[in-house]
Amino acid sequence: MVPSLTCWVALALVASLVSASPLQLSVLERRQSVTTLTSAQVSAFHPYTSYASAGYCQPSTTLTWTCGAPCQANPGFKPVASGGDGDDVQFWYVGYDPSLNTIIVGHQGTDTTKILPIITDLDFFLENLDSSLFPGIGSNIEVHSGFKKAQADYGMPRVGNQAFANYVDAHVSVSHVNNNSRKDPVPILPGRFLGFHHPSGEKHITDSNAWVACPGQDNDNSQCTVGEVRNILVGDTDDHSGPYDGIVIGC
Repeated sequence: MVPSLTCWVALALVASLVSASPLQLSVLERRQSVTTLTSAQVSAFHPYTSYASAGYCQPSTTLTWTCGAPCQANPGFKPVASGGDGDDVQFWYVGYDPSLNTIIVGHQGTDTTKILPIITDLDFFLENLDSSLFPGIGSNIEVHSGFKKAQADYGMPRVGNQAFANYVDAHVSVSHVNNNSRKDPVPILPGRFLGFHHPSGEKHITDSNAWVACPGQDNDNSQCTVGEVRNILVGDTDDHSGPYDGIVIGC
């Protein structure tokens, strides 16, 4: 739903999962707890970034796993299905990575040359989740109406209200990872003044190319997205596609 690829990993959880628990932190505590990732931790994201890039490739090439560099980066991947037309239904693929022992579900992000994906992005009213898909979900939990049609990870926008963010933190045993690149403005959208909030799990790439872990929700430390990109006027849309440790999202 955003102009980056969406990639959900491990049975519809999102790329490169890490353990996390919901934290209630003051601004000072959050600033003190921001930590820089090691080279090994950053490298662990490489397979998932390449899977994200593959989501932009034609279904005929992801089904045969012949999509060029994104496919070559994960040569052992076993594709099962692929589809989409890049417009009404964005490109997607599903398969299994034996080396990671992980199911991969890749999904194209917004193609800004097509009208329908943009309409999905602009459909940002908060509404309840489908109870048939989320039985027992509280009526106070609301999500971006476009998000009900597409999920995102690399450069993920806010997709739900505060109750949704708290629910994700409290009920997902392995937290999603939201990788954000430099001054990418997409992760600060839609604005918190509209009632939207991020769950925990941000990994932010700074201007110096350091990767930092930003605990808590919408961490406003200057090394994290909310702190660095205070509004869309200081954002840079070119950062949305990366690079993520040398990998640019796209096919």
